[in-house]
Amino acid sequence: MTTPTRHTVSIEYCTRCRWLPRAAWLAQELLTTFEAELAQVALVPGTGGVFTVRVNEEVVWDRKTQGFPEPTQIKRLTRDRVAPHRSLGHADGG
Repeated sequence: MTTPTRHTVSIEYCTRCRWLPRAAWLAQELLTTFEAELAQVALVPGTGGVFTVRVNEEVVWDRKTQGFPEPTQIKRLTRDRVAPHRSLGHADGG
């Protein structure tokens, strides 16, 4: 029997900007939505205004070029990489 692939997400956030609560909230949203698909969501302290979300080492969102994401945007981008055939219900609508 093959074990399903479990993916990793990392959220690098700026400690000087005090963005830990935002990063932790996003991590909670992802863990709740993708509890079967994710092995871990790591919070990575950084500086310089960073807020970068990576799925399996691939940058899917960078605040410096894209602004702050809405959770539904990150959920869709994560879903597209870890469970592409899965519906996100109302989050797919926008």
